[in-house]
Amino acid sequence: MSTKTSNPLPKWFDGTIYTEGDTVSNPYTGDKAELSAEELSMYDLIKGAEFTRNYKILQKGLDWFRQANAEAYMTLLD
Repeated sequence: MSTKTSNPLPKWFDGTIYTEGDTVSNPYTGDKAELSAEELSMYDLIKGAEFTRNYKILQKGLDWFRQANAEAYMTLLD
């Protein structure tokens, strides 16, 4: 589990806020990325928005994630 910190979550974020990070695997490639608690919270919000087709939140989440951790973004979401 990751304890590194990241950019603070934006005011519009309305998902679950985790207190610990974790390692996440890309379901298509199997590549892994270590995420901070904030990044993991946003990742879950992004995946939920993708599932529910909430494209406004999806795009805002992707923009935040790209800026917060470009390497993990490329591994997990690009």
